[in-house]
Amino acid sequence: LPLFKGYVGRGLCSGVAIGNVFSSPSVQQCADAAKAVDGGAGVLFLYGNYGGDVFNFDLAVDLLELDGIETRTVLGCDDVASQPKERARDRRGVAGIFFAYKAAGAAAERGDSLDEVAAVAQKVVDNTATMGVGLSPTILPTTGSPSFELPDGEMEIGIHGEPGIHRGPLGTADEIADRILDSVIPDLSLREGDRVAVLVNGLGATPLEELYLLYRRTHRRLTDLGVVIERRYVGEYATSLEM
Repeated sequence: LPLFKGYVGRGLCSGVAIGNVFSSPSVQQCADAAKAVDGGAGVLFLYGNYGGDVFNFDLAVDLLELDGIETRTVLGCDDVASQPKERARDRRGVAGIFFAYKAAGAAAERGDSLDEVAAVAQKVVDNTATMGVGLSPTILPTTGSPSFELPDGEMEIGIHGEPGIHRGPLGTADEIADRILDSVIPDLSLREGDRVAVLVNGLGATPLEELYLLYRRTHRRLTDLGVVIERRYVGEYATSLEM
């Protein structure tokens, strides 16, 4: 997905292993990407918590150890709809990994050690919570058929048709924002005086005007709570085919 290749650059990621659409990169692709960017300080693998990715990257770690390349792994697991708080490490990783890429990339750029960069990435992951809303299914390029069924006029709280927490009539922007915030705010235990960065992300098919409506409500809710929005990002920072 463009999400990953889009964060390769100075002060961000050094390289990326890309699989087919909605498919994990192969073990060899993971290992080759790491070898291509290793400068002797080791390599941090930073990706979303999906079974195929974890399996292939873990096998790549074994290959790289044979070549004397030290690695660390941090998994993005920000989707609060996928698992309860007590199982946060089992959650799926979605758009929240954007923050981890920026923070870990900045730490590496200033010369932090591999362990320090991994610690920064893990701290970001531990303090990130997201929720996705689907309005229509995606058509899988390999099969030409929808990945799941969602009738017109309905929405699903979740991602890619994987088990979510709600399906029902399409709500207003304020109603959708409230539903998301009612889960995200307690999950992060936000309270008066906290400072946050807010990402209102379009996965690719949502007009920017609608994202700004969602941010408007988010800003109001957090301000009323006494939470300071230190930075805000509104746009398409992590995209996915037809989502």
